[in-house]
Amino acid sequence: MSTDAIAFGSQPDKLTLEQYLAKHETPDLKAVATIVTSREQLEALNERREKMAVNSVSNNYGQIASGKAVNSAADDASGLAIANKLEKEDRALTQGAENAKETDDALKIADGAMEEMTEYLQRIRELSVQAQNGTASDSDKEMIQTEINNLLEGIQDVAKNTKYNEQNLLDGSMADMGVASNPDGRGMSIKMANGTLEALGIDGYDVTKDFDISRIDAALEKVSENRSTLGAGSNALEYAYNSNLNTAENVLASRSRIEDLDVAEAVSEQKKNEVINDYKIMVQRKEQEEEALVTKLFQ
Repeated sequence: MSTDAIAFGSQPDKLTLEQYLAKHETPDLKAVATIVTSREQLEALNERREKMAVNSVSNNYGQIASGKAVNSAADDASGLAIANKLEKEDRALTQGAENAKETDDALKIADGAMEEMTEYLQRIRELSVQAQNGTASDSDKEMIQTEINNLLEGIQDVAKNTKYNEQNLLDGSMADMGVASNPDGRGMSIKMANGTLEALGIDGYDVTKDFDISRIDAALEKVSENRSTLGAGSNALEYAYNSNLNTAENVLASRSRIEDLDVAEAVSEQKKNEVINDYKIMVQRKEQEEEALVTKLFQ
C-alpha cells in the first residue's frame, strides 16, 4: 500500500483524500479505501465532539438565561448540595424574622390597649379622690359611680376585645405567646398580660360604699408591670428580627458565590463555543466534498 495511504485529517505532513487524488492520476484503490476507513472513524469522532459542543452551548445558554452557574447536579453536584442547604437556612431565617416582626406587632397592639387602660384607671382614681372628699353628697357619689362604671366597662371591653389575627391578647386566654424566631422553629416565649377587671382586682369597685383607693393604685401598678414585660419582649423581638435578617443576608451571599453566574465570563465562553462550532461546520462541509470525490471515484 502506498505510503500516502494515511488517516484522513491527521498530521500536517500526511495527505487528505483530495490531495491524494490530485497527486495520483491512477489512484491505488486500497489506499483510497484506507483513507475512507480512517475518514469514517473520524466522522464518528467528529459526531461525538459535535454532540459535546452542542451540549456545551446549550448548557451555556441555560446558565445565561437563569443567571446561575449551577442549575442541576450535573453542573456541580457538591455545590448544588451546599447551595440547597444554604437556601433552606436562608428561608428559615427570613421566616423567623417575619415571625418575630408579626409577634412584635401583636405586642404593640397589646401595649396600646393597656395604655388606654391606664387612662381609664387614672380617671377612676381621680374620681375616687373626688368621692372621698367630705363635701361629696350621696347623690354626688352616685353620679361619680355612674362614670366609674362606664370606665370599668371600658377596661373590660378592652381586655376582652383586644385581638391580633383573631386571637385574644389581654383576656387571660393566652398565658404565653411562643415565637418561632429560630431557623429550627424554636424561639422565645413571651408572657402575656391579663387586663380583665378580675385580674386587676377592681371588679365591683364602688365609691358609694366603703372603698379603698389602693385597689386602683394596685391595678395601675399591675398594668405598668405588664407593659414593662411586653416592652422587654418587644425589644428582644426587635433584636431577633435584626439578627435573623443580618444572618440571612450573609447566608444569601455565601449561596450567591456558589450559584450566581459571572455573566461576562459566560458570554465570552458562549462566543468561543459558537466560533468552534462554526469551524466544525466548515470542516464537515469539507469532508462532504471529499466524500463526493470518493463516490465519484468508485462510479
